[in-house]
Amino acid sequence: MAEVTYYSKEGLEKLKEELQYLKTEGRAKIAKAIAEARDKGDLSENAEYDAAKEAQGLHEAKIAKLEDSLANARVIDESTLDTSKVLALSIVKLKNIKNGTVMTYQLVSETEADLKAGKISVKSPIAQGLLGKSIGDKAQIQVPAGQVELEILDISR
Repeated sequence: MAEVTYYSKEGLEKLKEELQYLKTEGRAKIAKAIAEARDKGDLSENAEYDAAKEAQGLHEAKIAKLEDSLANARVIDESTLDTSKVLALSIVKLKNIKNGTVMTYQLVSETEADLKAGKISVKSPIAQGLLGKSIGDKAQIQVPAGQVELEILDISR
């Protein structure tokens, strides 16, 4: 059984738009590349044709994965989120105890994650260490660079 993934309304819309693009323009571009490669002659020795067919297979696999994600997607109503503890879609202001750095992250689904925009996946080590915690709680989190201790300063939506 596929895993349910939670999205913001905007994140789900982006996912639908990407799927629509892949099904329409994406498929058309690949079909054109296959047709052009086929026109170049003998298919048994045509590397362009083989590459285009492989690209088509990867493209269809991506479409299938997005369709599966959409089938198991659930939208979270951000207005009903409990801000007393860290949940999916929470915006969390953190302080690194060791160096005093303050940072803010929003916990989002894997497909919405964008570190530059301050959005981290709920499946990341930091998010996993924060889920369920409240303001003032400290979390010891194992990250690739070692152990980090974070204090939760604020939780919002």
